[in-house]
Amino acid sequence: MSNPLIIDAPPGATYADITREFDAPVEALFRAHADPELFVQWIGPGEERTTITHWDFRSGGGYSFEQTDPDGNVYKFRGMFHTVRENELIIQTFEFEGYADEVSMDTIRFESLDGGRSRLVDRSVFPGPEVLEKMVADGMERGMREGYEKLDALLAGEG
Repeated sequence: MSNPLIIDAPPGATYADITREFDAPVEALFRAHADPELFVQWIGPGEERTTITHWDFRSGGGYSFEQTDPDGNVYKFRGMFHTVRENELIIQTFEFEGYADEVSMDTIRFESLDGGRSRLVDRSVFPGPEVLEKMVADGMERGMREGYEKLDALLAGEG
Protein backbone atom coordinates (compact mmCIF):
# COMPACT_ATOMS: atom_id res chain seq x y z
CA MET A 1 0.00 0.00 0.00
CA SER A 2 1.18 3.47 -0.81
CA ASN A 3 1.98 6.03 1.83
CA PRO A 4 -0.74 8.70 2.03
CA LEU A 5 -0.32 12.14 0.51
CA ILE A 6 -1.40 14.85 2.94
CA ILE A 7 -2.28 18.27 1.52
CA ASP A 8 -3.31 20.89 4.05
CA ALA A 9 -4.72 23.93 2.21
CA PRO A 10 -7.01 25.80 4.59
CA PRO A 11 -9.87 27.74 2.95
CA GLY A 12 -8.75 31.26 2.11
CA ALA A 13 -5.06 30.46 2.64
CA THR A 14 -2.31 31.31 0.18
CA TYR A 15 -0.26 28.21 1.04
CA ALA A 16 -0.51 24.45 0.95
CA ASP A 17 1.49 22.20 3.26
CA ILE A 18 2.23 18.89 1.56
CA THR A 19 3.64 15.85 3.36
CA ARG A 20 4.47 12.40 2.05
CA GLU A 21 6.58 9.56 3.43
CA PHE A 22 8.59 7.15 1.29
CA ASP A 23 9.95 3.66 1.92
CA ALA A 24 13.43 4.68 0.75
CA PRO A 25 16.36 6.60 2.21
CA VAL A 26 16.47 10.37 1.93
CA GLU A 27 19.43 10.18 -0.47
CA ALA A 28 17.39 8.20 -3.01
CA LEU A 29 14.39 10.52 -2.60
CA PHE A 30 16.54 13.60 -3.15
CA ARG A 31 18.32 12.01 -6.14
CA ALA A 32 14.91 11.36 -7.76
CA HIS A 33 14.27 15.12 -7.57
CA ALA A 34 17.77 16.11 -8.73
CA ASP A 35 18.50 13.71 -11.60
CA PRO A 36 16.52 14.64 -14.73
CA GLU A 37 16.54 11.04 -15.99
CA LEU A 38 14.79 9.95 -12.78
CA PHE A 39 12.57 13.05 -12.48
CA VAL A 40 10.85 12.45 -15.84
CA GLN A 41 9.92 8.92 -14.76
CA TRP A 42 7.71 10.01 -11.87
CA ILE A 43 6.58 13.63 -12.08
CA GLY A 44 2.88 14.18 -12.74
CA PRO A 45 -0.18 12.07 -13.47
CA GLY A 46 0.27 8.45 -14.49
CA GLU A 47 -0.80 8.77 -18.11
CA GLU A 48 1.27 11.85 -18.98
CA ARG A 49 4.71 11.68 -20.62
CA THR A 50 7.29 14.22 -19.42
CA THR A 51 10.06 15.81 -21.47
CA ILE A 52 12.64 18.11 -19.90
CA THR A 53 13.48 21.14 -22.03
CA HIS A 54 15.94 22.77 -19.57
CA TRP A 55 17.58 21.40 -16.41
CA ASP A 56 20.19 23.22 -14.31
CA PHE A 57 19.82 21.69 -10.85
CA ARG A 58 21.86 23.95 -8.59
CA SER A 59 21.35 27.04 -6.45
CA GLY A 60 20.61 29.78 -8.96
CA GLY A 61 19.70 27.30 -11.71
CA GLY A 62 16.41 26.67 -13.42
CA TYR A 63 14.21 24.15 -15.16
CA SER A 64 11.42 23.68 -17.64
CA PHE A 65 9.52 20.60 -18.71
CA GLU A 66 6.49 19.61 -20.71
CA GLN A 67 3.90 16.94 -20.05
CA THR A 68 1.87 15.43 -22.86
CA ASP A 69 -1.39 13.62 -22.16
CA PRO A 70 -2.76 10.70 -24.23
CA ASP A 71 -4.84 13.13 -26.33
CA GLY A 72 -1.73 15.09 -27.32
CA ASN A 73 -2.38 18.11 -25.09
CA VAL A 74 0.88 19.67 -23.88
CA TYR A 75 1.26 21.31 -20.46
CA LYS A 76 4.37 23.41 -19.79
CA PHE A 77 6.04 24.11 -16.45
CA ARG A 78 9.09 26.12 -15.45
CA GLY A 79 10.87 27.63 -12.50
CA MET A 80 14.09 28.58 -10.78
CA PHE A 81 16.07 26.64 -8.19
CA HIS A 82 16.84 29.32 -5.60
CA THR A 83 18.53 27.05 -3.04
CA VAL A 84 19.66 23.45 -3.34
CA ARG A 85 21.23 21.63 -0.38
CA GLU A 86 21.89 17.97 -1.14
CA ASN A 87 19.62 15.52 0.71
CA GLU A 88 18.13 18.38 2.73
CA LEU A 89 16.39 21.23 0.91
CA ILE A 90 15.14 22.62 -2.40
CA ILE A 91 13.67 26.12 -2.58
CA GLN A 92 12.23 26.73 -6.02
CA THR A 93 9.62 28.62 -7.94
CA PHE A 94 6.99 26.70 -9.89
CA GLU A 95 4.92 28.03 -12.75
CA PHE A 96 2.33 26.26 -14.86
CA GLU A 97 2.42 28.24 -18.09
CA GLY A 98 -1.34 27.73 -18.44
CA TYR A 99 -1.75 30.16 -15.51
CA ALA A 100 0.17 33.16 -16.79
CA ASP A 101 1.93 35.20 -14.10
CA GLU A 102 0.91 32.85 -11.25
CA VAL A 103 4.12 31.53 -9.68
CA SER A 104 4.36 29.58 -6.43
CA MET A 105 7.37 29.46 -4.13
CA ASP A 106 8.04 25.92 -2.90
CA THR A 107 10.21 25.03 0.08
CA ILE A 108 10.80 21.27 -0.07
CA ARG A 109 12.50 19.61 2.89
CA PHE A 110 13.84 16.05 2.92
CA GLU A 111 13.84 14.29 6.30
CA SER A 112 15.43 10.98 7.24
CA LEU A 113 13.23 8.58 9.18
CA ASP A 114 14.06 5.38 11.04
CA GLY A 115 14.33 2.16 9.08
CA GLY A 116 15.80 3.69 5.92
CA ARG A 117 12.63 5.67 5.24
CA SER A 118 12.21 9.37 4.45
CA ARG A 119 9.67 12.19 4.48
CA LEU A 120 9.14 15.03 2.04
CA VAL A 121 7.65 18.21 3.53
CA ASP A 122 6.71 20.95 1.05
CA ARG A 123 5.21 24.37 1.69
CA SER A 124 3.91 25.91 -1.52
CA VAL A 125 3.03 29.60 -1.28
CA PHE A 126 0.81 31.08 -3.98
CA PRO A 127 0.18 34.75 -4.96
CA GLY A 128 -3.37 34.59 -3.62
CA PRO A 129 -5.99 32.16 -2.33
CA GLU A 130 -7.78 32.07 -5.69
CA VAL A 131 -4.64 30.72 -7.40
CA LEU A 132 -4.30 27.90 -4.86
CA GLU A 133 -8.01 27.11 -5.12
CA LYS A 134 -7.71 26.92 -8.93
CA MET A 135 -4.70 24.57 -8.69
CA VAL A 136 -6.59 22.30 -6.29
CA ALA A 137 -9.73 22.36 -8.47
CA ASP A 138 -7.68 21.53 -11.58
CA GLY A 139 -6.27 18.32 -10.14
CA MET A 140 -3.19 19.19 -8.07
CA GLU A 141 -3.92 16.38 -5.61
CA ARG A 142 -4.40 13.72 -8.32
CA GLY A 143 -1.25 14.73 -10.16
CA MET A 144 0.83 14.69 -6.99
CA ARG A 145 -0.66 11.43 -5.70
CA GLU A 146 -0.16 9.58 -8.99
CA GLY A 147 3.33 11.03 -9.40
CA TYR A 148 4.37 9.95 -5.91
CA GLU A 149 2.96 6.47 -6.55
CA LYS A 150 5.22 6.27 -9.61
CA LEU A 151 8.08 7.56 -7.44
CA ASP A 152 7.40 4.76 -4.93
CA ALA A 153 7.84 2.21 -7.73
CA LEU A 154 10.98 3.92 -9.02
CA LEU A 155 12.53 4.02 -5.54
CA ALA A 156 11.65 0.36 -4.92
CA GLY A 157 13.48 -0.55 -8.12
CA GLU A 158 16.58 1.38 -7.05
CA GLY A 159 16.96 -0.73 -3.94
